[in-house]
Amino acid sequence: MMAQCAPSFLNWRVRIGKEDPVRFVERLGQAGLKRPSGRLVWLHGASLGESLSMLALVERLVQLNLNVLVTTGTSSSGQVISSRLPLGAFHQYVPLDAPQLICSFLNYWRPDLALFSESELWPNMILELHTRQTPLIVVNARISKKSFDRWRVASGIAQKVFGSINLCLAQDYSNAARFLRLGAKDVRITGNLKFDTPAPLIDVAELSALTKLIAARPVWAGVSTHPGEEELIFDSHVALMQQRPGLITFIVPRHPERGQDIARVARLRGLTVALRSIGAFPSQGVDIYISDTVGETAMIFRSIGLVFMGKSLTVGGGQNPIEPAKFGCAIIHGPHVENFLPVYDLLFRAGAATRVENGAALTQAVGSFLMDPAKIRRKGRAAIEVVEKVTGASRKTMDALEPYLTAMRGEAC
Repeated sequence: MMAQCAPSFLNWRVRIGKEDPVRFVERLGQAGLKRPSGRLVWLHGASLGESLSMLALVERLVQLNLNVLVTTGTSSSGQVISSRLPLGAFHQYVPLDAPQLICSFLNYWRPDLALFSESELWPNMILELHTRQTPLIVVNARISKKSFDRWRVASGIAQKVFGSINLCLAQDYSNAARFLRLGAKDVRITGNLKFDTPAPLIDVAELSALTKLIAARPVWAGVSTHPGEEELIFDSHVALMQQRPGLITFIVPRHPERGQDIARVARLRGLTVALRSIGAFPSQGVDIYISDTVGETAMIFRSIGLVFMGKSLTVGGGQNPIEPAKFGCAIIHGPHVENFLPVYDLLFRAGAATRVENGAALTQAVGSFLMDPAKIRRKGRAAIEVVEKVTGASRKTMDALEPYLTAMRGEAC
């Protein structure tokens, strides 16, 4: 039944900007590219963060002369990951988790090994891979307490699904323990692949132009923001602009399509707004600059040393702080960062991150940093040191994959 409803569902998602209008048929299990001959490793990450975290693995697998298929489930991730894949790897969108669509996908691509990132645990897909005896490995594995509790309610299904995973490579002890309790048989700790993600290339000319525009102004950014957080950022901007004349605040919404709505709210507050999506620049006189495009956070982190990471004040879960840490940013976050708690703990203990409880505390923290640029630099250096100390997950992951890769090579002979 789900397969019959899938076209209507996807057409609706195209209309609201959630699917690629040109390639959405891939979500129905239809291939958009020709399958190359030879052994093929399939890597899947739900969205941009998960797919980018696998880039180091993609590069290592391509160096072994393996064909690498990378799938994602969001249009924004597809746009970015396609531009960053090395020669020998290619991108498709993953089909919806309906048996008929999954079979169409698997019949065409015939992967020899499947690597799923983090918490991508679609029951129909996992069980079909198990039926076909295609080894499935969950890399960079994590599962939130909320998801864990939901799976525990359906313990019978959980045992069947998690028991079908050949190998689970967890980020840390707590995630490893959850996978074991849900029925995974072989669980090991290899660390967080996101610390090993290669830094994206940045257009030098654009970076130089942006730096020149904001160099003489006090500046900070709210990144990966969610509804409700932008209003708190506007409150902070209004309060601080009296103390720091010329202040400019960047906002990078987690969902770029919200840019116009965010701008509308800012203008109602009497703030001057510019949007990246229509080609505007953060010129003199602009209070709020909304970077509502995909794949440009690296440029923001490189040019702005102070960032608030969203999904941590008005909504829970948090957003991944590793990329701003790599670029040496001082990081502010709210109390709700449970999805990335081990990473935030590392940054907090190293003095690289600052936790705030509410909008008033956010205003106070930003004001304190803007008055003391040396503190921003100290926090940024501490963040870089944290990242340097905990890299190596991609090497440990490849070591764990070696028996499966050896088996593939043996079968190819």
